[in-house]
Amino acid sequence: MQQPYASPDAGPRPGSLGRILVVDDDPTVAEVVAGYLDRAGYTVDRAADGPAALARAAAHQPDLVVLDLMLPGMDGLEVCRRLREHGPVPVVMLTARGDEDDRILGLEVGADDYVTKPFSPRELVLRVESVLRRARPAVPRGPLGAAGLTVDPAGRRATKNGTDLALTLREFDLLAFFLRHPGRAFGREELMREVWGWDFGDLSTVTVHVRRLRGKVEDDPARPRLIRTVWGVGYRFDPTGTGTEGD
Repeated sequence: MQQPYASPDAGPRPGSLGRILVVDDDPTVAEVVAGYLDRAGYTVDRAADGPAALARAAAHQPDLVVLDLMLPGMDGLEVCRRLREHGPVPVVMLTARGDEDDRILGLEVGADDYVTKPFSPRELVLRVESVLRRARPAVPRGPLGAAGLTVDPAGRRATKNGTDLALTLREFDLLAFFLRHPGRAFGREELMREVWGWDFGDLSTVTVHVRRLRGKVEDDPARPRLIRTVWGVGYRFDPTGTGTEGD
């Protein structure tokens, strides 16, 4: 028999892979998504609008939020912003639009992934699993540091000159990856494979995350000296902060 969806006051059921909050005002979509996630082994909470989503997330911190972009009253972008104020919970954004600007907006406010409607529920479950794998590294590595930046993978903490950096899940993983491979140029396809764990996807995801990360680690994001663009290739982390952009 299928397990009932969790109430906002219930804890994860025994053996649950984690708690997922599904936020969508379309009851059919919410029912299907929740059903697939439930059968995959997750405890599922549901909310039909932004205020209800924020209230449930506050009552019981989810391990991941599946969040519709188009919600009544408070849209998914604002919900994502407010969730981010309380911690780096992973977010997979749902959008009924195929417009690239909407996808990029979701990434800009901190979504870790997005799925465009109509979508395969099985694909969504795989995306959720991929994001959670990155949020829960199987073997935490030792602290990393260069150019005033430090990353502690085990504690999921990053600092710049001793000040904590508010990084999303993917921004954290991207910075850690760069710190592990100083001086080496990586293409966007390679970064997507190594950091996101995807063999295919929209490469603008990488571009947006690099831009967001620069905004947090560079002294002058408009003239980056640490995360450099290597024209015709991709990006390279330069711990010395010297040289010229695009060299």
